[in-house]
Amino acid sequence: MEYQDFTELDRVIDEIGNYYDHVPAAYVHSFGCQQNVNDGEKIKGVLQQAGYSLTDRAEGADLVVFNTCAVREHAQQRVYGNIGALKPLKAANPKLLIAIGGCMVQQREVVDKLKQSYPYVDVVFGVNAIDRLPGLLAQRIRAKKRVLMDPAERYDIIENLPIHRDSTFKAWLPIMYGCDNFCSYCIVPFVRGRERSRTPEDILAEFRTLVQSGYREITLLGQNVNSYGKGLEKKIDFSDLLALLAEQEGDFRLRFMTSHPKDASRKLIDTIASHEKICKNLHLPVQSGSDRILVQMNRKYDVAQYKGLIDYAKRTVPEMTFSSDVMVGFPGETEEDFEQTVQLVREVRYIQLFTFIFSKRTGTKAALLEDDTPHAAKAQRINRLIKLQEEIAVEEAAALAGRSFKVLVEGPGRQPGQLAGRLDNNLVVEFEGDAALVGSFAQVKVTGSKGIYLQGGLEAR
Repeated sequence: MEYQDFTELDRVIDEIGNYYDHVPAAYVHSFGCQQNVNDGEKIKGVLQQAGYSLTDRAEGADLVVFNTCAVREHAQQRVYGNIGALKPLKAANPKLLIAIGGCMVQQREVVDKLKQSYPYVDVVFGVNAIDRLPGLLAQRIRAKKRVLMDPAERYDIIENLPIHRDSTFKAWLPIMYGCDNFCSYCIVPFVRGRERSRTPEDILAEFRTLVQSGYREITLLGQNVNSYGKGLEKKIDFSDLLALLAEQEGDFRLRFMTSHPKDASRKLIDTIASHEKICKNLHLPVQSGSDRILVQMNRKYDVAQYKGLIDYAKRTVPEMTFSSDVMVGFPGETEEDFEQTVQLVREVRYIQLFTFIFSKRTGTKAALLEDDTPHAAKAQRINRLIKLQEEIAVEEAAALAGRSFKVLVEGPGRQPGQLAGRLDNNLVVEFEGDAALVGSFAQVKVTGSKGIYLQGGLEAR
């Protein structure tokens, strides 16, 4: 569905414009994952089209929008704290509008809490209702009362939403939305809905526009990119799509996330190996190294299958690096289960590991499981895992000394006069160079490392 097909934009712009005696400024803050960040860019885009300018501060803004995350309880409590901090701003400026969107408000109990405990919140809009936000703001202004959308699953994929990208050289490109996996601990299928794939034609059109606009790194997004293509009339899978994009002309490189191990295939590895423009880094969340826990998590693969794919990737693409997510303290996890996770981390040798302590999410099956492991024990386990991962990452970084890499220069390094560039394998190298290089590719020779940061020197072109 096209954005323009159902937007009464002229009327909305007039109603919003008449509410203010100046050009209004909007502050948009996104919590959580890369998909949320991309959603935040679209929120900024539709607000700009509705007549708002953008500001990077809530203080002094005419509209504050929080794009929320519901994956972990800590993230949710953090959002409530930030909403609470807006109360004095509203008291000082009664015309300030506050809108809350994203994954949190796809939960009935959250909408009810916002309604009862945060009366100064003006608009609540669902995760798939970004296109409706300007209209909801206009409705709030016109009716002079709060507009709180009920949680609802919406299957429409809205194409051609206006977007304000936060970077001029790195871009997110969603290829699908939602998730059908229903891992026992995960709230995502309940807040983002079931899987819906964009057509390859729509993806390719957006991709070509990004490349022509000078974007150097494009990351394909999906809750499970490996299940891309289900439900489309055209027979296509994620590996096919990846190859299609990698074969386009232009100076760019491709990343993607997130891959579910149950759907990742040797065909995917072969596709990565066959295309120079696809980064040789695979984020493959394992969550646990214990088969018993994986069953409880409803992950639908075992450790042998996971290691088999990793081993095939190492043989097929020797320079491939790996990153993963690991959950510690899932209900019923024993020391033996945890030790199996530690052993897996030692064997795979991830360059990055995102570790989390289990967070109970109401509505998921895992929330009903007995959890008798003390938090102190979980904290001790995760600290052990972090320490091991840091040791491995330092060793892997040190092993790259003497090699030359094409890097994307992303910005300043940690020291004055230094730049930071990201390698194909997702590690960062720091080197001296002119700030004019930011946003372009450069050839850098690694001379050593400091912890997980590589040190290098710019090579002549």
